[in-house]
Amino acid sequence: MSKDRIGNEEEPEIIYIPDDEGNEEEFEVIMKFEVDGSEAKYMMVVPLDSELEDEESEEVYAFRYEEDGDDLKLYTIESDEEWEIVEETFNTLIDEFDGEEDND
Repeated sequence: MSKDRIGNEEEPEIIYIPDDEGNEEEFEVIMKFEVDGSEAKYMMVVPLDSELEDEESEEVYAFRYEEDGDDLKLYTIESDEEWEIVEETFNTLIDEFDGEEDND
């Protein structure tokens, strides 16, 4: 995936997610979306330190999230059914984004 931002944001949105040992790691939010027919909101993030590695091997993580004022609550996607819906929506959005880039 190219370094171009998905959406119209100019500044990358950075969030901090604690790892298993409680150390906060920085992640860049690359996409937020809602799934049709659901109230659930999802975000796709990549670790900031992955930019130093080969872009093709960049890991993308997905979370369901809720915003409560300034608080952001992340939930892991645990069911295969939910993951398939998120993955399909993400791939569709990426294809649409790539198609728009080709027309520019």
